[in-house]
Amino acid sequence: MSPPHEGIDSVAALRELYPPPKGRAVKKQLDHLDTHCRRFIALSPFVVIASGGEAGGFDASPRGGEPGFVEVIDDRTLWLPDSPGNNRLDTLENLIETGQIGLLFLIPGVDETLRVNGQATVSADPEKTVRFAKEKRTPRVVIEVAVEEAYLHCAKALMRSRLWDPASMRDRSVLPTMGRMLNDQIGSDGPAESQEAMVARYQADL
Repeated sequence: MSPPHEGIDSVAALRELYPPPKGRAVKKQLDHLDTHCRRFIALSPFVVIASGGEAGGFDASPRGGEPGFVEVIDDRTLWLPDSPGNNRLDTLENLIETGQIGLLFLIPGVDETLRVNGQATVSADPEKTVRFAKEKRTPRVVIEVAVEEAYLHCAKALMRSRLWDPASMRDRSVLPTMGRMLNDQIGSDGPAESQEAMVARYQADL
């Protein structure tokens, strides 16, 4: 094995630093959603969407709802409603440009996660959006994902972070209020919105 160097400039050089993946890590990757994947998604209230645009910019966006808010249509199709946000539309614009999507599903209290990769389309088809009329607001669009890869991710990252451990929870006061941080970032001299007022405003717009 050659000695490691500061800049890794090839996959071959990177692979010299790591042993090959074990058989189970390779075999677990599916091209569809099996019973366990479907159950995981049905229990998940939170997913992170990874996407990238044609210009090379990348984005990871959190999405949440009641458990099962992402619907499994069949073993190769997911529908994800677009809930109200900040209207930047970073994710949706990326998906329209490239169609590539990565999803990371989490279930509170469960250290394993589920990764799903595939091709996405953004649809305003009323037959799709009306399916989510049970939400507080019927979404303007639905993200339809054609599943290409699905696999359960091991628990190591969440175990290391102790993400669900109550002892790891931090009081909100360890950071300034969101209003204060935003004012500092945009250079505003106006009064900062209190955390309580911001939460109340969010609650009204969920």
